Amino acid sequence: MSDVQLKERSIDWAGFRSAIDGVSVIDDAKMVKARSGDYYWYSPILNEMLQDKTGDLLVVPRDQDEVLRVAAASARFGIPMTIRGGGTGNYGQCVPLAGGIILDVTKLNRIIEIKPGSVRVEAGARIATLDDACAQTGQQLLMYPSTRRIATIGGFLSGGSGGIGSLRHGMLRDEGNVRYAKVLTVEKEPRIIELFGADIQKVHHAYGTNGIILELELALTKATDWIHCAALFDGYDSAMNFAISAQKCELDCYLLTTVERRFAPYYTKFGKLFPDNRDAVFAMVAPQEMPRFEAMTADLGGHVSFAMKKDALHSHGLQPAYECGWNHTTLQALKVDKGWTYLQVAYPRPFSPDLVMKQMQRHGDEIFWHHEMARMEGDIQIFALPLVRYRGRDAMYRLIATLENEDGCTIYDPHVVTIEDGGMKEIDNAQIEFKKLADPHGLMNPGKTRGWTADMAVQE
Repeated sequence: MSDVQLKERSIDWAGFRSAIDGVSVIDDAKMVKARSGDYYWYSPILNEMLQDKTGDLLVVPRDQDEVLRVAAASARFGIPMTIRGGGTGNYGQCVPLAGGIILDVTKLNRIIEIKPGSVRVEAGARIATLDDACAQTGQQLLMYPSTRRIATIGGFLSGGSGGIGSLRHGMLRDEGNVRYAKVLTVEKEPRIIELFGADIQKVHHAYGTNGIILELELALTKATDWIHCAALFDGYDSAMNFAISAQKCELDCYLLTTVERRFAPYYTKFGKLFPDNRDAVFAMVAPQEMPRFEAMTADLGGHVSFAMKKDALHSHGLQPAYECGWNHTTLQALKVDKGWTYLQVAYPRPFSPDLVMKQMQRHGDEIFWHHEMARMEGDIQIFALPLVRYRGRDAMYRLIATLENEDGCTIYDPHVVTIEDGGMKEIDNAQIEFKKLADPHGLMNPGKTRGWTADMAVQE
């Protein structure tokens, strides 16, 4: 029996509810359905696969003790469990393939301790709340997703890999970025497992398949009151050359995103600040670096369209620069035109803008491009999350083959639900071995990892 067939088991729901008496349980079908999804609808392929999937009960613990009770009862009654934070993932990470309980951890939101250089926090804390609290101590997070306002920090570790700040600090998995994880096992007598250093990779980007993350300790850096700005260029190659030059000369930025002019109609709030006859670089620049930013822009024939701190942006009705890149570009386009989907592309190193110009010419209006400047393992790494006209599954995978085989790019496939078929590309044996310890019955988010097979589950 495969793990996604767990829903066919006969479940003693009355016994389960009695065992967790006092913990908030919601069985309203509409509310349960609403908490059983994320932004998987970015992908028509996933939308068809997942739109009818839902949990049976929504469970909302108030603290870690209640989470422990739920974990114990899940193991006792053999009930599948899918953990949910802010629900901002794009790959169906929190969609239950086998029903069961949706464990909403957003009330586990205590900021336990902020110290010089680090913060200890519960996994359900909203990233914006956490980052704002760190700012009160003169510090900030190293990175966060473009969904900063809604996403939780535990969800970021479980389903993310980098984002805004990765230009400066690398990816989440880079050494020292995440220092500690407190994980609860799903057993009749749950245990706490503490992970440090490289061992944190056992639960990083594991989609909540191998233990309940309760707490994290993250590295912090000195806070900067970033200038949110855009530079406009007459040519996408000029925009990319600017972004590459800015990295090479170590211009202090938290974000550098190149966005071609065809995106302009989707950036409805900016109007003339991002016209459809210019290509843009959206950036978050350290205040002392603005003269250099402006001079470099002028040297490449561009001009700075706007430059404001975050409060000024809000007063002008503009969104922050971190909502102009990464996967927010897809969201903004889909609000206007439902015919788009997207891909996630990592470019070969060293990066050549000539490859991008070749791709733009080859694919024409079938793909709109934007690129993210980042670092991985200490080296410059360029990513793209292009808009792709959806022409069906076969056409999508022909496109993926072209980008990989002809262009040497790596595609992190956002149209699949398993860890291995998406970004990881291979089974992470360390994560599977950890699952045997933390989820011995195979109840956590079943169906999301090919590395786990039903025969691995402890039978009772």
